[in-house]
Amino acid sequence: MFCLLLYLESVNAADSKSTAKAQGSAQVRHVIRRQFTCRFFMSSCAYHFKQLVPQKCPFGTPPHIVEPQCPGVVERYIDLSQYYDCAGLQPLKRDILAATAEYQGHYKRVYRCLGAAGELRRDMNELIDTRPVQKRLGKRAAGIISRELKGPAQGEGRTEQRFLSAVTHKGVFTLWDTVSAQADRVYELAGDYGLAHHMLTPILTAALAAGHNAVACPDPMAPDRLAHLIFPGLSLAFVTSTQEDPWPHRAYRRLRLDAMADAEAYRANRPRLRFAKRVASALLDEGVAGLVQAKEAHDRLEKLYNPYVDFGGVARMADQVADQILALRDE
Repeated sequence: MFCLLLYLESVNAADSKSTAKAQGSAQVRHVIRRQFTCRFFMSSCAYHFKQLVPQKCPFGTPPHIVEPQCPGVVERYIDLSQYYDCAGLQPLKRDILAATAEYQGHYKRVYRCLGAAGELRRDMNELIDTRPVQKRLGKRAAGIISRELKGPAQGEGRTEQRFLSAVTHKGVFTLWDTVSAQADRVYELAGDYGLAHHMLTPILTAALAAGHNAVACPDPMAPDRLAHLIFPGLSLAFVTSTQEDPWPHRAYRRLRLDAMADAEAYRANRPRLRFAKRVASALLDEGVAGLVQAKEAHDRLEKLYNPYVDFGGVARMADQVADQILALRDE
Protein backbone atom coordinates (compact mmCIF):
# COMPACT_ATOMS: atom_id res chain seq x y z
CA MET A 1 0.00 0.00 0.00
CA PHE A 2 1.21 3.51 -0.56
CA CYS A 3 -0.20 6.97 -0.38
CA LEU A 4 0.22 9.14 -3.44
CA LEU A 5 0.65 12.76 -2.42
CA LEU A 6 0.12 15.09 -5.34
CA TYR A 7 1.78 18.47 -5.34
CA LEU A 8 -0.79 20.89 -6.74
CA GLU A 9 0.73 24.27 -5.97
CA SER A 10 0.67 25.24 -9.64
CA VAL A 11 -3.05 24.48 -9.74
CA ASN A 12 -3.80 26.39 -6.54
CA ALA A 13 -1.75 29.32 -7.79
CA ALA A 14 -3.59 29.47 -11.11
CA ASP A 15 -5.78 32.53 -11.53
CA SER A 16 -9.41 32.54 -12.54
CA LYS A 17 -8.68 32.79 -16.23
CA SER A 18 -9.84 29.78 -18.19
CA THR A 19 -6.49 29.32 -19.93
CA ALA A 20 -4.55 29.09 -16.66
CA LYS A 21 -7.19 26.80 -15.20
CA ALA A 22 -7.05 24.49 -18.21
CA GLN A 23 -3.26 24.37 -18.05
CA GLY A 24 -3.45 23.48 -14.36
CA SER A 25 -5.98 20.72 -15.04
CA ALA A 26 -3.85 19.26 -17.81
CA GLN A 27 -0.84 19.24 -15.51
CA VAL A 28 -2.77 17.41 -12.78
CA ARG A 29 -3.93 14.76 -15.25
CA HIS A 30 -0.40 14.31 -16.60
CA VAL A 31 1.09 13.95 -13.11
CA ILE A 32 -1.52 11.44 -11.96
CA ARG A 33 -1.23 9.33 -15.13
CA ARG A 34 2.53 9.27 -14.80
CA GLN A 35 2.42 8.36 -11.12
CA PHE A 36 -0.05 5.55 -11.71
CA THR A 37 1.86 4.16 -14.69
CA CYS A 38 5.18 4.22 -12.81
CA ARG A 39 3.64 2.29 -9.95
CA PHE A 40 1.96 -0.63 -11.66
CA PHE A 41 4.37 -2.94 -9.80
CA MET A 42 2.59 -1.98 -6.57
CA SER A 43 -0.54 -3.85 -5.53
CA SER A 44 -2.52 -0.75 -4.62
CA CYS A 45 -2.26 2.88 -3.73
CA ALA A 46 -4.15 5.50 -1.81
CA TYR A 47 -4.38 9.23 -2.23
CA HIS A 48 -5.47 12.05 0.02
CA PHE A 49 -8.78 13.63 -0.89
CA LYS A 50 -8.77 16.71 1.32
CA GLN A 51 -5.26 17.38 2.51
CA LEU A 52 -3.34 16.54 -0.65
CA VAL A 53 -0.05 17.95 0.59
CA PRO A 54 0.97 18.19 4.26
CA GLN A 55 1.71 21.70 5.48
CA LYS A 56 5.39 20.81 5.78
CA CYS A 57 5.87 18.32 2.98
CA PRO A 58 9.59 17.36 2.83
CA PHE A 59 10.03 16.98 -0.92
CA GLY A 60 13.20 15.14 -1.82
CA THR A 61 13.35 13.44 1.58
CA PRO A 62 11.56 10.41 3.01
CA PRO A 63 8.84 9.49 3.43
CA HIS A 64 7.34 9.77 -0.05
CA ILE A 65 5.20 6.76 0.79
CA VAL A 66 2.92 6.70 3.83
CA GLU A 67 0.13 4.51 5.08
CA PRO A 68 -3.33 6.15 5.01
CA GLN A 69 -4.52 7.14 8.47
CA CYS A 70 -8.27 7.44 7.76
CA PRO A 71 -9.06 5.38 4.65
CA GLY A 72 -12.52 6.01 3.29
CA VAL A 73 -12.75 9.36 5.09
CA VAL A 74 -9.62 11.29 4.17
CA GLU A 75 -7.87 8.79 1.90
CA ARG A 76 -9.06 6.19 -0.53
CA TYR A 77 -7.41 2.93 -1.59
CA ILE A 78 -6.91 2.31 -5.29
CA ASP A 79 -6.24 -1.25 -6.35
CA LEU A 80 -3.87 -1.25 -9.33
CA SER A 81 -3.39 -5.01 -9.22
CA GLN A 82 -6.65 -5.41 -11.13
CA TYR A 83 -4.78 -4.30 -14.26
CA TYR A 84 -2.39 -7.27 -14.20
CA ASP A 85 -3.05 -10.35 -16.29
CA CYS A 86 -2.13 -12.64 -13.39
CA ALA A 87 -2.75 -15.83 -15.36
CA GLY A 88 -0.44 -14.64 -18.13
CA LEU A 89 2.28 -13.74 -15.65
CA GLN A 90 2.37 -17.08 -13.83
CA PRO A 91 4.58 -18.87 -16.41
CA LEU A 92 7.10 -16.00 -16.02
CA LYS A 93 7.32 -16.27 -12.24
CA ARG A 94 10.85 -17.70 -12.16
CA ASP A 95 12.19 -15.05 -14.59
CA ILE A 96 10.44 -12.23 -12.70
CA LEU A 97 11.83 -13.35 -9.34
CA ALA A 98 15.33 -13.64 -10.81
CA ALA A 99 15.24 -10.18 -12.43
CA THR A 100 13.87 -8.65 -9.22
CA ALA A 101 16.61 -10.21 -7.10
CA GLU A 102 19.24 -9.09 -9.61
CA TYR A 103 18.33 -5.41 -9.69
CA GLN A 104 17.83 -5.29 -5.92
CA GLY A 105 21.29 -6.81 -5.48
CA HIS A 106 22.80 -4.12 -7.70
CA TYR A 107 21.10 -1.42 -5.64
CA LYS A 108 22.58 -2.79 -2.42
CA ARG A 109 26.03 -2.39 -3.92
CA VAL A 110 25.18 1.11 -5.17
CA TYR A 111 24.04 2.19 -1.71
CA ARG A 112 27.24 0.89 -0.16
CA CYS A 113 29.48 2.65 -2.69
CA LEU A 114 27.64 5.97 -2.56
CA GLY A 115 27.39 5.80 1.22
CA ALA A 116 31.14 5.26 1.51
CA ALA A 117 31.83 8.07 -0.97
CA GLY A 118 29.60 10.37 1.06
CA GLU A 119 31.44 9.54 4.28
CA LEU A 120 34.80 10.28 2.65
CA ARG A 121 33.47 13.61 1.38
CA ARG A 122 32.25 14.44 4.87
CA ASP A 123 35.70 13.54 6.20
CA MET A 124 37.33 15.94 3.72
CA ASN A 125 34.90 18.68 4.71
CA GLU A 126 35.67 18.23 8.42
CA LEU A 127 39.41 18.55 7.77
CA ILE A 128 38.98 21.87 5.93
CA ASP A 129 35.88 23.35 7.54
CA THR A 130 37.47 25.08 10.53
CA ARG A 131 35.98 27.91 12.61
CA PRO A 132 38.07 30.63 10.87
CA VAL A 133 36.88 29.32 7.49
CA GLN A 134 33.27 29.51 8.61
CA LYS A 135 33.80 33.10 9.74
CA ARG A 136 35.30 34.05 6.37
CA LEU A 137 32.42 32.44 4.52
CA GLY A 138 29.89 34.14 6.81
CA LYS A 139 31.53 37.51 6.18
CA ARG A 140 31.37 36.98 2.41
CA ALA A 141 27.72 35.92 2.74
CA ALA A 142 26.96 39.10 4.72
CA GLY A 143 28.35 41.20 1.88
CA ILE A 144 26.18 39.40 -0.65
CA ILE A 145 23.11 39.83 1.56
CA SER A 146 23.64 43.58 1.87
CA ARG A 147 24.14 43.89 -1.87
CA GLU A 148 21.46 41.55 -3.20
CA LEU A 149 18.72 41.64 -0.55
CA LYS A 150 18.13 45.35 -0.11
CA GLY A 151 14.86 46.91 0.96
CA PRO A 152 12.47 46.44 3.89
CA ALA A 153 10.95 43.07 4.71
CA GLN A 154 7.77 42.22 2.81
CA GLY A 155 6.53 39.54 5.17
CA GLU A 156 8.00 36.09 5.61
CA GLY A 157 9.17 34.22 2.52
CA ARG A 158 8.47 30.60 1.71
CA THR A 159 10.93 27.77 0.98
CA GLU A 160 10.46 24.89 -1.41
CA GLN A 161 12.90 22.02 -1.19
CA ARG A 162 13.94 20.37 -4.44
CA PHE A 163 16.83 18.20 -5.56
CA LEU A 164 18.54 19.94 -8.47
CA SER A 165 21.35 17.36 -8.63
CA ALA A 166 21.37 13.58 -8.55
CA VAL A 167 23.65 10.60 -9.02
CA THR A 168 22.20 8.67 -11.96
CA HIS A 169 23.15 5.83 -14.29
CA LYS A 170 24.58 8.60 -16.51
CA GLY A 171 26.76 9.97 -13.75
CA VAL A 172 26.35 13.07 -11.60
CA PHE A 173 23.62 15.12 -13.21
CA THR A 174 22.42 18.65 -12.43
CA LEU A 175 19.50 20.42 -14.08
CA TRP A 176 21.48 23.54 -14.89
CA ASP A 177 18.83 24.68 -17.40
CA THR A 178 16.38 24.97 -14.50
CA VAL A 179 18.70 27.53 -12.94
CA SER A 180 19.16 29.45 -16.19
CA ALA A 181 15.40 29.58 -16.75
CA GLN A 182 14.79 31.22 -13.35
CA ALA A 183 17.86 33.39 -12.77
CA ASP A 184 19.77 35.89 -14.88
CA ARG A 185 22.36 36.43 -12.14
CA VAL A 186 24.11 33.26 -11.00
CA TYR A 187 26.79 33.14 -8.33
CA GLU A 188 29.09 30.18 -8.97
CA LEU A 189 30.44 28.77 -5.71
CA ALA A 190 33.39 26.73 -6.96
CA GLY A 191 34.86 24.11 -4.66
CA ASP A 192 35.13 20.41 -3.92
CA TYR A 193 35.07 20.37 -0.12
CA GLY A 194 31.44 21.18 0.65
CA LEU A 195 32.01 24.69 1.97
CA ALA A 196 29.11 26.29 0.09
CA HIS A 197 26.64 25.28 2.81
CA HIS A 198 28.05 27.90 5.20
CA MET A 199 27.42 30.66 2.65
CA LEU A 200 24.03 29.46 1.50
CA THR A 201 22.49 29.04 4.95
CA PRO A 202 22.72 32.71 6.08
CA ILE A 203 21.70 33.90 2.61
CA LEU A 204 18.60 31.72 2.74
CA THR A 205 17.74 32.89 6.26
CA ALA A 206 18.11 36.57 5.31
CA ALA A 207 16.12 36.16 2.10
CA LEU A 208 13.19 34.50 3.87
CA ALA A 209 13.21 37.21 6.55
CA ALA A 210 13.02 39.80 3.77
CA GLY A 211 9.98 38.08 2.26
CA HIS A 212 11.62 36.40 -0.73
CA ASN A 213 10.55 32.91 -1.80
CA ALA A 214 13.36 30.42 -2.30
CA VAL A 215 14.03 27.04 -3.83
CA ALA A 216 16.52 25.26 -1.56
CA CYS A 217 18.39 22.38 -3.18
CA PRO A 218 20.19 19.88 -0.92
CA ASP A 219 23.36 18.04 -1.82
CA PRO A 220 22.28 14.55 -2.97
CA MET A 221 25.36 13.04 -1.31
CA ALA A 222 24.69 14.92 1.95
CA PRO A 223 20.98 15.87 2.08
CA ASP A 224 21.43 17.76 5.37
CA ARG A 225 23.59 20.34 3.54
CA LEU A 226 22.59 22.94 0.96
CA ALA A 227 24.17 22.83 -2.50
CA HIS A 228 22.14 25.39 -4.47
CA LEU A 229 19.68 28.23 -3.92
CA ILE A 230 17.31 29.80 -6.43
CA PHE A 231 15.30 33.00 -5.88
CA PRO A 232 13.00 33.20 -8.92
CA GLY A 233 11.45 36.50 -7.79
CA LEU A 234 14.90 38.12 -7.72
CA SER A 235 16.19 36.32 -10.84
CA LEU A 236 19.08 35.27 -8.62
CA ALA A 237 20.73 31.92 -7.93
CA PHE A 238 23.70 30.44 -6.08
CA VAL A 239 25.09 27.14 -7.38
CA THR A 240 27.80 24.81 -6.15
CA SER A 241 30.23 24.04 -8.96
CA THR A 242 32.66 21.11 -8.67
CA GLN A 243 35.26 19.51 -10.91
CA GLU A 244 32.96 16.57 -11.62
CA ASP A 245 29.89 18.75 -12.24
CA PRO A 246 30.88 22.35 -13.12
CA TRP A 247 28.52 25.24 -13.85
CA PRO A 248 28.52 25.25 -17.69
CA HIS A 249 27.86 28.97 -18.31
CA ARG A 250 29.51 32.28 -17.58
CA ALA A 251 28.69 33.22 -14.00
CA TYR A 252 27.59 36.63 -12.75
CA ARG A 253 30.12 36.17 -9.95
CA ARG A 254 32.52 33.29 -9.37
CA LEU A 255 33.78 32.61 -5.85
CA ARG A 256 36.59 30.10 -5.28
CA LEU A 257 35.54 28.68 -1.93
CA ASP A 258 38.45 26.26 -1.63
CA ALA A 259 40.78 29.29 -1.65
CA MET A 260 39.12 30.39 1.61
CA ALA A 261 40.14 27.15 3.33
CA ASP A 262 42.64 27.23 6.16
CA ALA A 263 46.00 27.05 4.39
CA GLU A 264 47.76 25.46 7.36
CA ALA A 265 45.05 22.80 7.78
CA TYR A 266 45.19 22.11 4.06
CA ARG A 267 48.98 21.65 4.02
CA ALA A 268 48.89 19.43 7.10
CA ASN A 269 46.19 17.19 5.64
CA ARG A 270 47.11 17.31 1.95
CA PRO A 271 48.01 13.59 1.59
CA ARG A 272 44.83 12.54 3.39
CA LEU A 273 42.69 14.91 1.33
CA ARG A 274 44.17 13.67 -1.94
CA PHE A 275 43.63 10.06 -0.93
CA ALA A 276 40.04 10.66 0.21
CA LYS A 277 39.21 12.61 -2.94
CA ARG A 278 40.64 9.91 -5.20
CA VAL A 279 38.88 7.05 -3.40
CA ALA A 280 35.57 8.94 -3.16
CA SER A 281 35.69 9.56 -6.91
CA ALA A 282 36.37 5.86 -7.57
CA LEU A 283 33.50 4.84 -5.29
CA LEU A 284 31.19 7.27 -7.07
CA ASP A 285 32.17 5.77 -10.43
CA GLU A 286 31.51 2.30 -9.05
CA GLY A 287 28.12 3.41 -7.79
CA VAL A 288 27.24 4.80 -11.22
CA ALA A 289 28.32 1.51 -12.82
CA GLY A 290 26.03 -0.29 -10.39
CA LEU A 291 23.14 1.97 -11.36
CA VAL A 292 23.73 1.08 -15.01
CA GLN A 293 23.49 -2.62 -14.17
CA ALA A 294 20.45 -2.07 -11.96
CA LYS A 295 18.68 -0.20 -14.76
CA GLU A 296 19.43 -2.97 -17.24
CA ALA A 297 17.99 -5.58 -14.87
CA HIS A 298 14.94 -3.42 -14.15
CA ASP A 299 14.38 -2.85 -17.88
CA ARG A 300 14.31 -6.61 -18.34
CA LEU A 301 11.78 -6.86 -15.53
CA GLU A 302 9.55 -4.26 -17.18
CA LYS A 303 9.72 -6.11 -20.49
CA LEU A 304 8.45 -9.19 -18.72
CA TYR A 305 5.57 -7.32 -17.12
CA ASN A 306 4.53 -4.87 -19.83
CA PRO A 307 2.62 -7.28 -22.14
CA TYR A 308 0.52 -8.34 -19.16
CA VAL A 309 -0.46 -4.90 -17.85
CA ASP A 310 -3.60 -3.08 -19.01
CA PHE A 311 -2.14 0.41 -19.29
CA GLY A 312 -5.35 1.68 -20.84
CA GLY A 313 -7.18 0.72 -17.67
CA VAL A 314 -4.51 2.40 -15.55
CA ALA A 315 -4.91 5.60 -17.60
CA ARG A 316 -8.70 5.52 -17.23
CA MET A 317 -8.39 5.10 -13.47
CA ALA A 318 -5.90 7.98 -13.36
CA ASP A 319 -8.35 10.21 -15.26
CA GLN A 320 -11.11 9.34 -12.81
CA VAL A 321 -8.91 10.29 -9.87
CA ALA A 322 -7.90 13.52 -11.64
CA ASP A 323 -11.57 14.44 -12.14
CA GLN A 324 -12.26 13.90 -8.43
CA ILE A 325 -9.25 15.97 -7.35
CA LEU A 326 -10.05 18.79 -9.76
CA ALA A 327 -13.62 18.83 -8.47
CA LEU A 328 -12.22 19.45 -4.97
CA ARG A 329 -10.33 22.47 -6.28
CA ASP A 330 -13.58 24.02 -7.48
CA GLU A 331 -15.43 23.51 -4.17
